[in-house]
Amino acid sequence: MSSILTNQSAMVALETLRGINKGMNQVQSEISTGKKVSNAKDNAAVFAISTVMSADVSSFDKISDTLNLGSATVGVARAASEQVVDILTEMKGLIVSAQEDNVDRTKIQTDVAALKSQIDTIVGAAQFNGQNLIAGSGSIDVLASLDRASDGSVSASNINVSRVSLETSAETAGTVAITSGNTGFAAISGGTVADAASVTATFTAGAISTGDTFTVTLASENITYVAKANETLNDVATGLKTAIEANTNINAGFTVDITQVSDPAATNTVLTINNDTGSTATSATTSFTGGTIGGGLAALTSLDVSTQSGATSALNAIDALLTTSIDAAASFGSAQKRIDTQGEFVSSLMDSMKVGIGALVDADLEEASARLQSLQVQQQLGVQALSIANQAPQSLLSLFR
Repeated sequence: MSSILTNQSAMVALETLRGINKGMNQVQSEISTGKKVSNAKDNAAVFAISTVMSADVSSFDKISDTLNLGSATVGVARAASEQVVDILTEMKGLIVSAQEDNVDRTKIQTDVAALKSQIDTIVGAAQFNGQNLIAGSGSIDVLASLDRASDGSVSASNINVSRVSLETSAETAGTVAITSGNTGFAAISGGTVADAASVTATFTAGAISTGDTFTVTLASENITYVAKANETLNDVATGLKTAIEANTNINAGFTVDITQVSDPAATNTVLTINNDTGSTATSATTSFTGGTIGGGLAALTSLDVSTQSGATSALNAIDALLTTSIDAAASFGSAQKRIDTQGEFVSSLMDSMKVGIGALVDADLEEASARLQSLQVQQQLGVQALSIANQAPQSLLSLFR
């Protein structure tokens, strides 16, 4: 049966042509974007995976910058340590010369003192972006990687580099005065903290130096803050407050109040720790640890070869000082090598990830070219077939002549 209302051949030809045009659009999109998956509509699963991996690549690019910064920081410390080794070696030669009776020990002592001053100059200048690894105590963390677990969670890993003091003088670190807020806080160094008890730490001027470490122990949790370069009393108190309140493992509700001074050089920045739980916090102790930092080469200050006995003592001391500086150079050398190796790994990892992402989403242009030519021919044939199908009803006119 023929019908002018329903042309099945035209519908089949039209549907075929639509499919061909859809394929043409897809191939042209692949050619123009270079990707077979350019958005979530193309392939939702592959798009999600590739987007997460692309975000990781961007993060690793920033980590590469961090590693370069860390390598430069440690490199400065290593170079300074090696220079100190050379100076101490020269100093040892002078000390050996001072063992002879027929020498002018006073002039030798003048040279020794000059070399000691040069070490002070090197140590003071051996900083990169404000970080000096041969002064003070403590350590720095260099961001090394982002580790993604199978469940999708991400954690950061660091390379820890310890400071090694090559200073010729020591400083007092973290001198704080602690007073009881009320009788409920009966034992500052141990025991039970009663309801609504508090303890106050008063920071005094001149007590803060780079690398100073302050530790508060609450509910068996050690909360530590390390002072950074040029930080004031207020900065340290604020850092401790933030660290205490951010610790989720403290099972008692401790909060912190700070009474800051308007003049950073003034005295008495007060940090008060409060127990707000409304109940006794057992085994909660509070302590602020300080001590002496720096002074890894402090023995240089007491070297005096102007006398026979002084020259003998100096000879015994210089080898230990040399060992300290050599160990520092070796430690920084190992740390810098590790950071550089990690940097090379991160670079290779980014390349591998980019290749993997490309395998998921990049278009095969050779295949796309072949498909395009095939679809173009199919499109021409489809148009021709639709034209023929549209002419079929014209034959029905002859039945009515």
